[in-house]
Amino acid sequence: MSDECLIGQAQPEQYQTQIQEKSTRLTEQFARFNPPELEVHPSQPSHFRYRAEFKIWHEGDRSFYAMFNPLDRKTPVEITNFSIGSKLITHLMPLLLAEIHLFDELRQRLFQVEFLTTLKGQALVTLIYHRKLDENWEVIARELEAKLNIHVIGRSRKQRIVISQEYIEESFEVNGKTFDYRQYENGFTQPNATLCQTMLNWAVEQTKDRTDDLLELYCGNGNFTLPFSMNFKQVLGTEISKTSVNAANENIALNHLDNVYIYKMSAEDFSNSLLAKKEDETISRRVARMDLSQFNFQSVFVDPPRAGLDIDSCELVRQFDCILYVSCNPDTLEQNIEQLSDTHKIVSFAMFDQFPYTHHVESAVKLVRK
Repeated sequence: MSDECLIGQAQPEQYQTQIQEKSTRLTEQFARFNPPELEVHPSQPSHFRYRAEFKIWHEGDRSFYAMFNPLDRKTPVEITNFSIGSKLITHLMPLLLAEIHLFDELRQRLFQVEFLTTLKGQALVTLIYHRKLDENWEVIARELEAKLNIHVIGRSRKQRIVISQEYIEESFEVNGKTFDYRQYENGFTQPNATLCQTMLNWAVEQTKDRTDDLLELYCGNGNFTLPFSMNFKQVLGTEISKTSVNAANENIALNHLDNVYIYKMSAEDFSNSLLAKKEDETISRRVARMDLSQFNFQSVFVDPPRAGLDIDSCELVRQFDCILYVSCNPDTLEQNIEQLSDTHKIVSFAMFDQFPYTHHVESAVKLVRK
């Protein structure tokens, strides 16, 4: 998310105008594909961001939260009003800063603070230093956990100290069912938790009444994977991040699901292997262990990074009758739909304003074979 929002550009009174501008831009950008009318899902105008990170700037005996203007990376901008942060983040920020000023063990050479919070009201705070952390720091950090009712992690070069636990718990209500997640420090999570829940419900609605199996590329910690288990006989997800794979498997066990399978593999390697574009014995053996013959894949779900799908992955998803695509970059989504437009058409088109007060927008399409 761009710093322009974080350093005080949020203007709730202009939110409706801004979201209208985004929806108009998106509608015009995809008009040539003849999609149905765009579904617009707005964000809360304030307290929508459930994770954030700040530099800690020191001036004499005083320290403060700081961000930097993209046009001036040398001059810190003090953050005193963070209305876009979750209510828990805005509650914790002054309390944490007071403790930092109170204890030199917390303040000395501290240069960054990261907050991760959930709808369940839990918080994980990471303190990052330019010095080695010792037992005195651990004692104070443990007291900090208890006093603020948070979980604390300390980081410095080649050092990571977890005071109690390295994750917090989240729950999303999807189609009347609760799904529980463990969200890990440094693991990817959607920053706008309320809108994430909206996206999950939209995705499940788009895939209701399916009788086949689902392939998911870029499954992350199982954010979408778990709810999809309601609609498909089996779900197979692939993900390259070891942290995310481990979290996804924990979340599967946490929700007692027996029809979901996660494999550590990049979308590119998986696609190249299935398309026979790349001869790699190691990858081929790993794909063989998946025993794809037990699946009846007719549907695929992708939520790629900003670069979108590579050409081969796009060719792989073309083989599926139903394609559900969530994108954080309309430009690469447009490119991928261009590649698929000769065989598939858009039957659902949605916008989720994950990042109010910035130009960024999350969009989603459902494509079916013509």
